[in-house]
Amino acid sequence: MPIDRRLRFMLWVVAVGFFMQTLDSTIVNTALPSMAHSLGESPLRMQSVIIAYSLTMAVIIPASGWLADKFGTRTIFQIAIVLFVAGSLLCAAAPSLPFLTAARVVQGAGGAMLLPVGRLSVLRTFPREQYLQALSFVAIPGMIGPLIGPTLGGWITQTFSWHWIFLINVPVGLLGVLATIRYMPNSRLPGIGTFDAVGYAFLAIAMVTLSFSLDGLAEMGFQHATVLMLLIASMAALSAYVLHANKRKQPLFPLRLFRIHSFSVGLLGNLFARIGNGAMPFLIPLTLQVSLGYSPFDAGLMMLPVTAAGMASKRLATWLIERHGYRRVLVTNTFVVGLVMASFALITPTRPLALIVVLLAIFGAVNSIQFTAMNTVTLKDLSGTRASSGNSMLSMVQMLSMSLAVTSAGALLATFQEGIGEHHLDVLPAFHATFVCVGLITSASAWIFMQLSPEKAERHKAREDVKQGGEV
Repeated sequence: MPIDRRLRFMLWVVAVGFFMQTLDSTIVNTALPSMAHSLGESPLRMQSVIIAYSLTMAVIIPASGWLADKFGTRTIFQIAIVLFVAGSLLCAAAPSLPFLTAARVVQGAGGAMLLPVGRLSVLRTFPREQYLQALSFVAIPGMIGPLIGPTLGGWITQTFSWHWIFLINVPVGLLGVLATIRYMPNSRLPGIGTFDAVGYAFLAIAMVTLSFSLDGLAEMGFQHATVLMLLIASMAALSAYVLHANKRKQPLFPLRLFRIHSFSVGLLGNLFARIGNGAMPFLIPLTLQVSLGYSPFDAGLMMLPVTAAGMASKRLATWLIERHGYRRVLVTNTFVVGLVMASFALITPTRPLALIVVLLAIFGAVNSIQFTAMNTVTLKDLSGTRASSGNSMLSMVQMLSMSLAVTSAGALLATFQEGIGEHHLDVLPAFHATFVCVGLITSASAWIFMQLSPEKAERHKAREDVKQGGEV
């Protein structure tokens, strides 16, 4: 059934919003050394620029659905775009790293609402027989954003300046606000219940204190006692949420979700496996520029083999799951991903370019298989209201793990750099040691997937799961 012209314009608005949000999750990676030079900072201390964005998204995502139901999808989507554009302008005008980090928080608050509210608007507007067609249309730009982000960021930084990676959002965002007013209906959910503000506060405190504790020794210079207190506060807040959710009739995330074995294992696997492989988009461009002398654009181009191999291996992931089942694929592939990550410690200025390209392509392929399998095994046994809550929790955990990945990588880099001497010119050994550590973290998380049922997945069921799971 063809889609009405007015509704097609709405799809374009949502799709562009998806594209802006996903693009900005990766576009800054190749610009970090240039940002550091401009702001008078060390390139190894710039992880807060990425952490602020992803951690803010993790904190805001759980509230986005309720806000859209309460105040209307159009209202919240407009607010999201305005916040995103305002944050982008502040980022471009940042005179210092603390200012830039704060601006990324504003940008992340807007970005956190673009994806879930846009998807909700599509589901509320389109008839059921057009769901798949509409969601597929808006998902494509969201997948393109992370693919071109590193290369586009490197080209813009080298051709103009790093400020323009944020300024390009402004005209697109302003057009988006105007188009939203005209084409997006302001659908609300009548009789919506009260928001679980207490549970939300507990989860937000747990996520923020955990991230600050990991980054405290590296970039913020916290004392060990402060880091310990933050870790205790994080565990206390998480425990408080469990006790609170156990008593509340409609908690933010019902604990009964964890009675579904595949969901529990998949969620924990997503969290810990992504702490390792989520650090690579941060570490690879930084290594190439700081230690191997690559320009921002060349470093961005070197990420293309990762992207190309990842896209090419998508069908392979489906075939492997159909043939061997989730458990065997995830246990084996998680261990392989960790080994490939650790092998980046072999990169030196004297290594042939072809070897580095092959290594990047292998990482892209196995990492793509990992994301596809992890997402689908987490969601495959959910249905009804559990599917909505489980999907929201998975989105939150994915953004949290991205924040923890960069936080952990930054902390490891700072620790190893301090070990070889703060003023030592050659920082490549610190990068090598960090690659080995994040690889070991990833390989160790294979144990989590060993808890899955060993039965093979059914052929048709596996294919449908992979279609729905995606590679976010």
